[in-house]
Amino acid sequence: VQLQESGPGLVKPSQTLSLTCTVSGGSIKTRNYWWSWIRQAPGKGLEWMGAIAYSGTTEYSPSLKSRAAISRDTSKNQVTLQLNSVTPEDTAVYYCTRGMGGSGYQQDSWGQGTQVTVSS
Repeated sequence: VQLQESGPGLVKPSQTLSLTCTVSGGSIKTRNYWWSWIRQAPGKGLEWMGAIAYSGTTEYSPSLKSRAAISRDTSKNQVTLQLNSVTPEDTAVYYCTRGMGGSGYQQDSWGQGTQVTVSS
């Protein structure tokens, strides 16, 4: 399976960030797979943000739950992340991943990542 993130590289503070993960070589509805968004800010570790399951069930990091929304388009085999009210602290490389679960589960496939900078 291949995962490819896409979206704007620059977002202004207070705006909504929208990223898309296009999956090829496998269906996002394949049983037991979860599709996560993980980010890494400069100089920091990986942060799991949230995930959507093959069934459409979603889970979020408590710290981001109020600002993040993950959805999917099964006709396009895509998973989307929306993060509202962004601040410069949301500057990071954002990754789309696949695993057998969300937080705490090993992710066996990763996209190449996409850099997002929040700046006016």
